[in-house]
Amino acid sequence: MARPRKPLLSTDRIVDAARELVDAEGLAAVSTRRLAAELGVSGPSLYNHFRTKDQILEAVADSVSAQVDLTMFEDGREWRTALHDWAVSYRAALRDHPNIVPVLARGPGRRPAGLRLADAVFGAMVEAGWPPSQATSIGALMRYFIMGSALGSFAGGFVDDADAYDPADYPHLGQAHLLAEQQEKIDERAFETGLTALLDGLSTQYAQLTVGS
Repeated sequence: MARPRKPLLSTDRIVDAARELVDAEGLAAVSTRRLAAELGVSGPSLYNHFRTKDQILEAVADSVSAQVDLTMFEDGREWRTALHDWAVSYRAALRDHPNIVPVLARGPGRRPAGLRLADAVFGAMVEAGWPPSQATSIGALMRYFIMGSALGSFAGGFVDDADAYDPADYPHLGQAHLLAEQQEKIDERAFETGLTALLDGLSTQYAQLTVGS
């Protein structure tokens, strides 16, 4: 029997195509018609795998969550180190796929990889000695911070035109036009600065918790 000219349609193939489309053109570009055209299949064939566009986007979001490393919660790393390393991995995944962040920001819902991520963080914090309520707050806090950092670039928000920032109006932005060309370095440094500040604060709380126990 001759092999089909195109690979058989599969859930993974649909998700990969949708993720590439989201990365390239944003959430609004995704439709069952567009995906069917990209995959070289008829539109109704997609419904054997996904009933709606929202289900496809949920699957794309979960595929990005699955890229986040969770081994730091399994190999005996101290809670602060594990939280730092996880945050760096999480941000890297979102940095590579920033257009899907609004879907991820809704929460894990029923997404398996998203739920495993939430479970790993909460479990590690409780195991380290944090009360469950505070472990929940830590997970929420870290998610707010990481997703916020992925939604846009501070440095990239300034134009590279030296005349755009008149000293008479903005006396402290004389060098702001130089930020865009150092966008990646500045954003990475800002993320590490914020992450360190968060972890320092949590470490202070943890020390007080330990003393009180």
